Amino acid sequence: MFGGCDVLEDMTTTDAPALTVYSTTWCGYCRRLKTQLDQNGIAYAEIDIESDPAAAEFVGSVNNGNHVVPTVKFADGSTATNPSLAEVQRALGL
Repeated sequence: MFGGCDVLEDMTTTDAPALTVYSTTWCGYCRRLKTQLDQNGIAYAEIDIESDPAAAEFVGSVNNGNHVVPTVKFADGSTATNPSLAEVQRALGL
């Protein structure tokens, strides 16, 4: 019999998106990347750093204090700042 915590941890890990896109509503580079991801069937979670102070702090922490978007965080914890679709695909092994 499995403990509730083990099952929850497995579900959380399994359901986690392959990448998270940190963006803003007004960023053209963000819109372009998200459109390309959508067109290529690549799932992602999106976080607006203007409405989430913790997300803005995270983006600053991986960009030398700058809130550069889009910043992408992969499931392994690595990040990329303003990546091309090809860079994202390579990082995901696609």
